[in-house]
Amino acid sequence: MRPATLEEYTGQEHILAEGKLLRRAIEARRLGSVLLYGPPGTGKTTLARIIARATGSAFEPFSGVENSVADLRKALQRAAERRQANGTRTVLFIDEIHRLNKSQQDVLLPALEDGTVQFIGATTHNPHFALTSALVSRSQIFQLEPLTQDHLVALQRRALADKERGLGQLSVEASPEALSHFALHSEGDARKCLSALELAALTTPADASGLVRVGIHEAQESIQRKAVVYDRDGDQHYDTASALIKSIRGGDPDAALYWLARMLVAGEDIRFLARRLVILASEDVGMADPQALPLAVAAMQAVEFVGLPEAQIPLAHATVYLSTSPKSNRAYGALIAARKDVEHGRTLAVPRALRDTHYKGAEDLGHTGYIYPHDFEGGFVPQAYLEEGRRYYEPGENGAERRVKERLEYWRSLFDAAQQAAAAPKPDPVGKPLPASQ
Repeated sequence: MRPATLEEYTGQEHILAEGKLLRRAIEARRLGSVLLYGPPGTGKTTLARIIARATGSAFEPFSGVENSVADLRKALQRAAERRQANGTRTVLFIDEIHRLNKSQQDVLLPALEDGTVQFIGATTHNPHFALTSALVSRSQIFQLEPLTQDHLVALQRRALADKERGLGQLSVEASPEALSHFALHSEGDARKCLSALELAALTTPADASGLVRVGIHEAQESIQRKAVVYDRDGDQHYDTASALIKSIRGGDPDAALYWLARMLVAGEDIRFLARRLVILASEDVGMADPQALPLAVAAMQAVEFVGLPEAQIPLAHATVYLSTSPKSNRAYGALIAARKDVEHGRTLAVPRALRDTHYKGAEDLGHTGYIYPHDFEGGFVPQAYLEEGRRYYEPGENGAERRVKERLEYWRSLFDAAQQAAAAPKPDPVGKPLPASQ
């Protein structure tokens, strides 16, 4: 059922609809080097074959898993000979190109530079991470998306009706529920969807009239329980982790638990999950709930101590706690502001009153004037700890940070009052105020 033309191709309208860049380039035969990046079963190989046919080019398939550099050099040689003999262009298609190491990828560069081949690479990994910058910079990247359920249902109906390439000669009737079940549990993978439909059609006995009826029961048996699509070192890893963090930050424990479950089922490293929760506890909950960080650290220690499967319990505990906690990133934001001043501004000297005095001669150097706060009521005394009086941390109103704000505002008011008193004119011995210049 592999489509042979763009008209038969299903999905990827964002790059192949009328007027879109890739379609215009194919129709104009002005396509440069291309990297097709997307999940399995979304049509990368099919699209490469369609491009070769549409542009009147020879097709040289190559596998990053099975073939060697010697095979690649031979393919490039054949392409050069073909071009010299009759001017025929060659589409060199490399599937799983991320499996090639740097030196193997570099072999392609001269052929791409002189136009020996029309290069098309296919990968399930983000090219910016998995391929060399030299290859990426010479290629146009098109990202393919998982097929929608509507796309997959349409592909199945086409397969059931096609008597030459599909199942039309078998007299198969599939219920809408069965087609929807196949589509739902294929995760946008056309290959998986059609394979499941074929398995159901070939293993379901025909009724008395010779009709093979595929219902929801046959669909469930044929597709079984699928593995979660997840690559621990690629986009799925980073995207799902991002979804987990953003769901917790957004206060949605249900979404957070789903993404956590998806990563656990896929075999994600539980230490990685625990570390992310510890970071989030400080970055996003922060001073709004000071207990968030100790709880996340405790969860991390519990994960390390008990291991799977029980480690899922403290991870779920921490995920729900952090999701439902008040949020504040004021402490982290204050650090970023302070770092910016340090990196781009003038470095401030440590005030003399705050310098170390635990050595003989410190007083002679002027390291004096520090006032010990614990000698005063409330453990606070107004004194300057930063010469220019800069302020970075401004507490918010969420959770426990509201009380911190009240306390800090009170302390700052005492400091401001002390500053004003120190700047006020002092009376002379007979009680007259001194001039401001003195």
